[in-house]
Amino acid sequence: MVRSSDGRVRVPGSVRARWIVGAVVLAAGAGAVVAFLPDSAAAGDPEIAVSRSACGTGWADPKPGPQTFRLHNTGSVTAEVDLIDPATGVIYGEVEGLGPATTRPLQVNLGNGSYAFRCLPEDAGAIVGPALQVTGGAERTGPGVAPVTHDDLLGPLKAYQQHVTSGLAELVANTGALKDTVHGGDRAGSRAAWLTAHLTYERLGAAYDAFGDSDGALNGTADGLPDGPADPGFTGFHRLEQGLWHGEDLGALAAVADRLDTDARALQTSFGTSQVDGNDLGLRAHEIMENTLQLELTGRTDYGSGTNLATARANLDGTRAVLDVLRPLLAPRYPDLSKVDSWLNRTQSALDGAHRPDGTWPRPAELSLQQRQQVNADVSELTELLAPIAAIAEPRRVS
Repeated sequence: MVRSSDGRVRVPGSVRARWIVGAVVLAAGAGAVVAFLPDSAAAGDPEIAVSRSACGTGWADPKPGPQTFRLHNTGSVTAEVDLIDPATGVIYGEVEGLGPATTRPLQVNLGNGSYAFRCLPEDAGAIVGPALQVTGGAERTGPGVAPVTHDDLLGPLKAYQQHVTSGLAELVANTGALKDTVHGGDRAGSRAAWLTAHLTYERLGAAYDAFGDSDGALNGTADGLPDGPADPGFTGFHRLEQGLWHGEDLGALAAVADRLDTDARALQTSFGTSQVDGNDLGLRAHEIMENTLQLELTGRTDYGSGTNLATARANLDGTRAVLDVLRPLLAPRYPDLSKVDSWLNRTQSALDGAHRPDGTWPRPAELSLQQRQQVNADVSELTELLAPIAAIAEPRRVS
């Protein structure tokens, strides 16, 4: 994981690399789902030729069961290679970024059925190689993954764009109320207004990259700043949190609240001409809860309010929002989606159970051992179940 200067864990490519290392078996034959491979394969494994003019030659003896193909790019440009059902286009394995004169392994576990290699060289159309029939093995019970295209994502992206637009309107209303409360000299009221506004922002979890530098200004931490929490570059929610919960004069904090409100309004304006990247939806479905596990449940972003568990609960809402727009694409592609829903509910119950009757939240360290173990375990399991969505919902070329 890479931590940026704004304090948020970023994974630009780390999740992608996790799923696209050497080869990814999205689903394979008799139930194998994912394989993590070194860039090596046995010399006796079939070598499959890949180029602009030919694809999938070299596989002369199809057989069922676990096996490794050596994909060799004989062309002059980088290519993506998929193992597909030629009748439906469903993907059973893929290798991305296969460079010229490079050989990479693709490990699969094939059940009975028809298979072909599809090669997608850069700046050229797709080539589908010869279809070969595998027989004599297990029935193909492990579902493949139908590719998600950019066109498939247009509806979910539009729906999520609308969700974020509405959320930003709510955010601006809340930061305005927070600013007025700070100017009014009401510390208790300012703390309550701060939490309301902060949780509103945290529910917009899949749009952080589209927010650009505004994310750091609004929700960055002091990590990496030369003077830490005293650095002039430390702004936004956590800077105000530090002042409100550490007795800083409210008159001095008025400028911090003003800046927060100004930045929120600037984000609302700029987002009108921005777009959430199609790659980000599936990626953030996993990343939001991964950040929750690493930042909120450890208390690393606590600047005095002790509300990390409330943030974790808001992050759960943010994850649900992403899944809601992706659900039509995921339902036929991800067999464990119902399990994801069950663990979302279970995690929500665990977090809600930590909320005190008086409306306050304990710090993670203040939970009982049993409560803390349950929350950590539930978020961890949910994070693992969400991980495949990054690969499943990644937009792919098919032609």
